[in-house]
Amino acid sequence: MICVNGGEGPTVLLTSGTHGDEYEGQVALRRIAHALTQTKVKGRVIILPELNRPAVIAGRRNSPLDGGNLNRLFPGDAMGGPTAMIAHYVTEVLFPLADYALDLHSGGSSLDYMPVAFAHRGRTPQQERRIEELLDSFRAPNTILTDGKGGGGAATLYASAVAHGLAALTTELGGGPGLSPAGADLAEAGIRRVLRHLGIAPEISALEAQPARRLKMLPPASSIYAPSDGLFEPIAKVGDPVRSGDPAGYLHPLGLPLARPLELRFGADGIVIFRRFPTLTATGDALYGLCAEIDG
Repeated sequence: MICVNGGEGPTVLLTSGTHGDEYEGQVALRRIAHALTQTKVKGRVIILPELNRPAVIAGRRNSPLDGGNLNRLFPGDAMGGPTAMIAHYVTEVLFPLADYALDLHSGGSSLDYMPVAFAHRGRTPQQERRIEELLDSFRAPNTILTDGKGGGGAATLYASAVAHGLAALTTELGGGPGLSPAGADLAEAGIRRVLRHLGIAPEISALEAQPARRLKMLPPASSIYAPSDGLFEPIAKVGDPVRSGDPAGYLHPLGLPLARPLELRFGADGIVIFRRFPTLTATGDALYGLCAEIDG
């Protein structure tokens, strides 16, 4: 944990490595920590670039100690397993210190994800305004205000932060088994804009960004899941607009080299927000997810 304390001012909690195989945020927060040693700080920045450190060391989504998915265990349990104890510490010790929270994610080793910032709606008009302010200053290329259904719901870090009165957001910044330099750059630039806007690091340099595109997630029924084990051959790419009935890809059954592949088609109009990255696929794996632009 790194704490940069510049005295009176707001506190921002920055986390990454909630899932150990997501590297863009981990790299971006290291850059931010170094930058804050070179500039004036008013307020406090708490940085945990390896929040679920056992998973980070192992390079896995979940902890090798107990199989725990940290982003499904908030608000945590002091008497639970190691992963639930981390969530409890964040909830009970760090949230009360903070005004804002940014938890950086990407698709990791399993998904290629459109660069997007997610936020839960505030519980009061004042909190809602602070969340909108946070989204606007971070300014990811795409922004989604979620109703909390799917994607971990209330058990995620950023949802729990909002429940405890903070203004919070999370991100998806590309994906794949390695590091996306573009995703790390987006995370760093967004945090720099937030720190400058909030007056915590008023002199820090920050690239300007275009206004974010507002999107909404389409219901899970519009996603495509693997109906069987096989080799996934995608057609559509992340960011592609698609129509209901368009071909999405093929699933080649294992052990049957002469069998025709199963043709996968989209069941709704939308924009591809994520696509499965690995070729080897098990029954039930999410292959594609869709979003749509919000009119106006």
